[in-house]
Amino acid sequence: MTIKRRDFLGQVAAGSAVVSMPAFLSGCGVQQATQVAEPTPDNPFMTWFGIDEATIARVMAELSANGADTADLYFQHQRTNNLSMEDGIVSRANSGISQGVGLRVVIGEQTGYAFTEDLTLDSMLAAARTAAAIARGTAVVAPQSYNAKRTGDLYTTAMPWSDVGIDRKLPILQQVEAYARQADPAIQKVSVNWADADDRVLIATLDGHLIMDHRPMTRLSAFLTASRDGETQSGYSNIAARQDFSWYNEARIKTMVDEAVDRTMILFEAKRPPAGEMPVILAAGASGILLHEAIGHGMEADFNRKGTSIYSDMIGKKVAEPFVTIVDQGTIPKERGALNYDDEGNECGRTTLVETGVLRSYLHDSISSRQYKVAATGSGRRQSYQYAPMPRMTCTFMEDGPHTREEIVAAVDHGIIAETYTNGQVQIGAGDYTFYVKNGWLVEGGKVTAPIKDVNIIGNGPESLKRITMVANDAKLDTGGWTCGKNGQMVPVSQGIPTVLVSNMTVGGENVS
Repeated sequence: MTIKRRDFLGQVAAGSAVVSMPAFLSGCGVQQATQVAEPTPDNPFMTWFGIDEATIARVMAELSANGADTADLYFQHQRTNNLSMEDGIVSRANSGISQGVGLRVVIGEQTGYAFTEDLTLDSMLAAARTAAAIARGTAVVAPQSYNAKRTGDLYTTAMPWSDVGIDRKLPILQQVEAYARQADPAIQKVSVNWADADDRVLIATLDGHLIMDHRPMTRLSAFLTASRDGETQSGYSNIAARQDFSWYNEARIKTMVDEAVDRTMILFEAKRPPAGEMPVILAAGASGILLHEAIGHGMEADFNRKGTSIYSDMIGKKVAEPFVTIVDQGTIPKERGALNYDDEGNECGRTTLVETGVLRSYLHDSISSRQYKVAATGSGRRQSYQYAPMPRMTCTFMEDGPHTREEIVAAVDHGIIAETYTNGQVQIGAGDYTFYVKNGWLVEGGKVTAPIKDVNIIGNGPESLKRITMVANDAKLDTGGWTCGKNGQMVPVSQGIPTVLVSNMTVGGENVS
């Protein structure tokens, strides 16, 4: 079975200004809803916010009036659309628009932050004074002109999502419904969810840079419920990326539905395995959630700067076997976690966190990079203009190793393969974790013997990293819509992993006397 992803951490919430569309649901009609949609103008980014360089310069001067090591203005205009269908009936259709600016000034350990939805000069100056009052230092001279950086090409779209009408989206949901019901007569209930967004940001920095970026996003999810001989099972699959409408071809939609059907129907055959300590094979793709949660967060610089991560003061030290390399790379085109620039205006790139088993770097924003006296890694991210940035992952994955999946399976006498995940808890500092495995397989005598379900795996991220004894050459990024939460902020991310053997892990299954 090929796995792709589970929705583990939830979905990004809609914008602060949400407009429901009851007229559409009551018979206004799809075509009419499309006709009233306003086309997106193809204008310079400043047009979106009704500002110019002179306004930015005035606000920046006020923001840095009490001094600054760094300061920035983060303008954001976000437009979201959501559509849901339950058993062939549209149950929800809404759109959201959120717009505002976040103003940040940093002096040493002091950060002043304020935001406003009102983009008039008076309101922005008032917010700037609020932020400036929190931090005080040596006076600086704010720039009067800016060097503009145009948006990159990691996720250029032919048409923004705000220009794609409901009449083009709804047939895709209907197609998912039809595929699922045709796949197996046991499928009793089909829920399909659609989401898309256009996010435009404009970042002005104290060093005189003006960064513009248009960030599209889309996601399609299928939830299935099946009944057989009085037993009910459910399964789920989704796909997500920074893509446009053309991405949704028939083959991609059919693959997603087949995956959801396979994950659902196999559960009728699956059993809980015996509990105990045993080797665990982490399947390629979706198992990247363990890498992200139990290991990756511990390598974000703010946790290490505060001394709360187990990886504090471990740069240059061995943390895994030599065939283990872990990377965070925000420049993979079209990926959900991809970014041309981070939310501080730094270009994103490739950061090798663990190289051949040795910890080489943390993920840095501008604050931690200055304190560590290293270059920022393009890892400063925020949920929206209402939040200050902090070090976050983008696309985090483990690179290929020297083994094959077949060799890894053959090396296990008694253990399990963990494939998909539906819940979990992680203590970020220490790395202790519990993950709930929805789908998996029992391995006996070096062979895959039977499907399993409803299994907890328990361990410690840094210890599990040390216990990786084999890494396959089948690394892949998961294709679904992961959203990472940290300190009350949610951001889209990507993650992946090859097939990996962890020599020992606690498996919570059936107790066998």
